Amino acid sequence: MSVLSTSPVEPAVLQPAPVKRLLSLDTLRGFDMFWIMGGEEIFQVLAKTTGWAWAILIADQFTHPSWNGFRAYDLIFPLFVFMAGVSTPFSIGSRLEKGDEKAQIARKIITRGIILVLLGIIYNNGLFVKAIEDTRFPSVLGRIGLAGMFAQLIFLYAKPRTQYIWFVGILLGYWAAMMLIPVPGCGAGVLTMECNLASYIDRMVVPGHLYKTIHDPEGLFSTIPAIGNALLGIFAGSFLKTHGKTGNQKALQLIGAGALFIFLGVVWNFVFPINKNLWTSSFMLVTGGLSLTLLGIFYWIIDVKGIKGWTFFFTIIGMNSILIYLAGEFIEFEYATHFFFGGLIKLLSSGWVAALLGVLGYIAVKWVFLYFLYKKKTFLRV
Repeated sequence: MSVLSTSPVEPAVLQPAPVKRLLSLDTLRGFDMFWIMGGEEIFQVLAKTTGWAWAILIADQFTHPSWNGFRAYDLIFPLFVFMAGVSTPFSIGSRLEKGDEKAQIARKIITRGIILVLLGIIYNNGLFVKAIEDTRFPSVLGRIGLAGMFAQLIFLYAKPRTQYIWFVGILLGYWAAMMLIPVPGCGAGVLTMECNLASYIDRMVVPGHLYKTIHDPEGLFSTIPAIGNALLGIFAGSFLKTHGKTGNQKALQLIGAGALFIFLGVVWNFVFPINKNLWTSSFMLVTGGLSLTLLGIFYWIIDVKGIKGWTFFFTIIGMNSILIYLAGEFIEFEYATHFFFGGLIKLLSSGWVAALLGVLGYIAVKWVFLYFLYKKKTFLRV
């Protein structure tokens, strides 16, 4: 992993190598990360301080369901996994076209996956702070690393038709395992937090501490269907890389495929509930369909129609998304926000306006930090 890079400015986040061809992908990555770095707080603050019905409605979409169900906030994580897949045909595909050996590429893929797992452990626990039994090993970065790693290895070694078989097999196989394999003391097909195969396996094989003691939403077994999100991204990236279709046709087909996957996920929900905690196959299809739809929309607006003036704000975020995700653990952005904006906000406004300006100031501090790194051509690359 190269922490400090002084190479030319190229977006390279959650992907094997810089991707130059799709500004829409870079923008979508930044758009996705914007909500994690504070964007969702805009509506949370408005909901709490004003009581406006529309703000409460939107703020509710930036929370997670307690178990089954889906809200907009649930898309952020799988969208990252999907985008790692989209970049794969451009990055790894270009290396294959140059004649690089598959074994060498595979070593880099596996190394990258392991590094993300280690970064996730450090993010959750710090460096050598907790005993092994108190350490939480599953993580968001770990799932991104493992799902992306296995999907990229499938892309590297399997032909396109076999990749589709892997995709369908993963989703059907996970469904069959969750519904047919009995859990001791619970039986088969039970999908409560206490009684489900994924949580049971994690309790048996994952060392340390699970996030919810009996269950971890980023557990090892439920990472398997997340490979499907990355594979779907690979299929989308391969499709965008092909010739013979116009940009309008590609955008329309991406959006159409997205609608189809959403429909299939909603139908599957009747027998295999949409559940982020278990990353059920229906959840994978719905989030994959929404990811395809967003990519199609961004691709059409930016790469096809050439409407690019608004993208800079988001691409700055996307170029260092791993760093800004980790930075909150060792940089006190709240203090910087209060230092630069606290007095002015208190002087000029009060109530909900002050609260909103506080959130916007917090986002501004983070963005300026990322912009400074961008100007210095410094990126955290994995």
